[in-house]
Amino acid sequence: MPSFIPDLTTLLAFALAAAILAITPGPDMALQLSRTVNYGRAHGLAVGFGAMSGIAVHTTLVALGISVLLIAAPVLFFALKIVGAGYLIWLAYQAIVHGGGLKIAAAAPRVPTLRQSFLTGVGINLLNPKVVLFFVTFLPQFVDRADPNAPGKLFFLGAEFIIVSIPLMVTTVLLAAKVTGVLTRTRWVQRALNYAFGGVFATFAAVILTAQARHG
Repeated sequence: MPSFIPDLTTLLAFALAAAILAITPGPDMALQLSRTVNYGRAHGLAVGFGAMSGIAVHTTLVALGISVLLIAAPVLFFALKIVGAGYLIWLAYQAIVHGGGLKIAAAAPRVPTLRQSFLTGVGINLLNPKVVLFFVTFLPQFVDRADPNAPGKLFFLGAEFIIVSIPLMVTTVLLAAKVTGVLTRTRWVQRALNYAFGGVFATFAAVILTAQARHG
């Protein structure tokens, strides 16, 4: 077995942990559902794959030790929290003001492109300090710091996280797309859903602001 691949026990344990974390509600999942409800499953999947790209970036930063420096610098970490929370508040505003429901929103001039949905997924993942804390504190637990192959194993585990998460993300989006027709038959239900998404984004913004680097 190549030196950068952790042992089977570690792989299985990490796969289980990754699956649990992947199905735990968070800003990424909320955005996937919001875009799926409003613009269709292609946009939900675009957001999901954008978030997976963000995970690849986080993995790289952890392997290179850069994320540790971010957590260790209170000013930088505070700035990340402010920007991340602000981004979620902006998404809440977009959901409430420009959401408009499934096909009603599609007739509006502000419909995002798939590229924009993908980049929004990248942004919401990269600007979430909770994700930074997770990868700094959780991912290294599966690698011996004294292991000379630790960086390679971190990259491999990051890839495993993405591989485990993608099927769960796709399933979530497809299920959301399946029930969208039932949930959005009337205008008031469409508006209620978007207000709900707005509330979820605002709540996650508040949660992000309580993230503490010292817990890492």
